[in-house]
Amino acid sequence: MSKSIFVWGGLALIVLSLAGFGGWMFSLPSATAAVEAPPVPQEETAAMLSALKPAARERPLVAVIGINDATETTDYLMPTGILRRADVADVVMLATEPGPVRLYPALNVEPDATIAQFDAAHPDGADYVIVPAMSRDDDPAALAWLKSQAEKGARLIGICAGAKVVGAAGLLDDKRATTHWYYLGEMLKRSPTIEYVPDRRMVSDGSVTTTTGITASMPMMLTLIEAIAGRAKAEVVASDLGLAKWDARHASGAFKLTRPFATTVLVNRMAFWNREELGIRLEPGMDEVSLALVADAWSRTYRSSAATFAVSPDVVETRNGIRVIPDRSGQNWPQDRQVSTFSDRKPADALDRALEAITARHGESTTSVVAMQLEYPWQETGR
Repeated sequence: MSKSIFVWGGLALIVLSLAGFGGWMFSLPSATAAVEAPPVPQEETAAMLSALKPAARERPLVAVIGINDATETTDYLMPTGILRRADVADVVMLATEPGPVRLYPALNVEPDATIAQFDAAHPDGADYVIVPAMSRDDDPAALAWLKSQAEKGARLIGICAGAKVVGAAGLLDDKRATTHWYYLGEMLKRSPTIEYVPDRRMVSDGSVTTTTGITASMPMMLTLIEAIAGRAKAEVVASDLGLAKWDARHASGAFKLTRPFATTVLVNRMAFWNREELGIRLEPGMDEVSLALVADAWSRTYRSSAATFAVSPDVVETRNGIRVIPDRSGQNWPQDRQVSTFSDRKPADALDRALEAITARHGESTTSVVAMQLEYPWQETGR
């Protein structure tokens, strides 16, 4: 009798759980709002550029911090690659501990130094500290270091969910800010005095600037370049990247958790037998911005992951000195499971080409999931 009660009780619990899950799914909106990004007043843009102007060194020092066990791929690599190609500042990639930085969702890189080594070499601190999204917002070494850099006068730039890390350090209290759409509620719950600013891809308040999702680091870095070296320099770099504009316009209502998004993620996760690892060939001098965007995109399908391969296990240095550690070496990757970084294209176009390739391989619904995670206005490209 007791065994029968146990079995029926278990079945009832499963039914109730499924019913609750189904109710949650149907409670989600069926689509995002068809909204247009509102214009940004010129005085607001001017204020941001003024807030970002260098205050100390003639050639600024920029530190990009990461934790070793999981720092967001594009957030860590794209600011470094863009600022180094602009050659308007000295850019140092840091880690909280010795050893490689394992990026999420793809790639492994060697940082330039640890935060302790940076402090020893630069006791006055950095002019700018770029804070990517991290798997943990409570890393004590990272938080203590951010506070110390802020005390020394550094301007902080929280990229994507890196805003949560800045907030966890207490550096966003009573400030205006934004972050990745998915983590907004979490950030405001942890730091309730933050004033959220919608419909802006980047927001400055005093010495702290925050951005929306992953792809916002490209316009953010161009804005920083403009603040440091002027509009003409930023235009040259933007052309090199393949970006026609980089202002703060953003349609926040276009990015939210929807029923199609959740359904696609669920279906792709459940198809565990149909998951594949795709290979990206590492080549010396390759464009690190394209590499980061393509590897990031292919690893967010819930159907595939991107791994790198090279002839030898030695690190491969990119166009602007980022040292990538191959995931595999000494073997050829099957041709049908290799993906391109589109070396003949500019980085912004390489992302669009990667999304088109994802559509061809996994379908448009999966591409929409990827673009939503990257907080990338995919539909605006007209594709």
